[in-house]
Amino acid sequence: MKKFLNDPAKFVDEMVQGIVAAHPKQLKFAADDVRCLVRADEKKEGKVGLATGGGSGHLPLFLGYVGKGMLDGCSVGGVFQSPSAQQMFEVTKAIDSGAGVLYIYGNYGGDVMNFDMAAEMADVEDIRVEQVVAGEDVASAPKGQESKRRGVAGIFYVYKIAGACAEEMASLDEVKRVAQKVCANVRTMGVALSPCTIPEVGKPTFQIGENEMEIGMGIHGEPGIQRGPLKTADEVVEAMLRPILADLPYQKGDEVSVLINGLGATPKEELYVMYRKVNEILEAEGICVYHAYIGEFATSMEMAGASISLLKLDDELKYFLAKPANTPFFEQAQL
Repeated sequence: MKKFLNDPAKFVDEMVQGIVAAHPKQLKFAADDVRCLVRADEKKEGKVGLATGGGSGHLPLFLGYVGKGMLDGCSVGGVFQSPSAQQMFEVTKAIDSGAGVLYIYGNYGGDVMNFDMAAEMADVEDIRVEQVVAGEDVASAPKGQESKRRGVAGIFYVYKIAGACAEEMASLDEVKRVAQKVCANVRTMGVALSPCTIPEVGKPTFQIGENEMEIGMGIHGEPGIQRGPLKTADEVVEAMLRPILADLPYQKGDEVSVLINGLGATPKEELYVMYRKVNEILEAEGICVYHAYIGEFATSMEMAGASISLLKLDDELKYFLAKPANTPFFEQAQL
């Protein structure tokens, strides 16, 4: 393991301290807990609060999207570990401004359990909480079993669009409806080329051959659907994009946003090589790309690999996607 570390046990806390020190006008701690982060600007009375949370090791997911036009708060756990229900509850209290709080998080057992407990704690304090669980990884469960799917990079779209909706002072029910609509219209597939190392463990989370790749692997190293020899970029994109297109399905005449996400150790140059082929396939299928996002949006430490997400748009989703946002890790002007 070759990493810039002090004490591996302090890795997450020191990382978060560094982020808040670098962005003091945008982020601050809640309840004096370095793993509970909220927006540093003044709360807007009557605005629905948006909270997320999950394990560390995925920057800019989760805390990187706390800011204007997106999320209001986030709790983080250890690397690939859920934050506690108490931490989620502290964030909930800190961001509530009278209109209730919407939890948006990925479909992982620990997160589901702890967010449920946090919602119960909030109910005791008369804070209304609603929940949206994102799970769009088509490799993690077959069509018809969408409720079992993992949440991966496509959750970015839920943050972006629900955040824009909340910024316009929509009600909690309305923000939840829009967030669920995004979840229903986004699909993702990933590919891994190498493992990653959790600092406190000190060794790779899994093994993969020097000339191998695994289609469909999750962002924690969960098994994919096909392991084999490394193929060309165009062949990899074909293997990833075709199952995505068939799943919703996406059809001729659809308008979409595309997210090409690097998993931590893949250069942007390679992501653009992949997008070239994605764009070519979509054009051939008669699917129009409204906007493309290319870069690191949900990583897995230093794992080499990438994911492709497609969001099917209508006028409402396009309206909110186009709205500006400003967080420590994501900035967008009005599209």
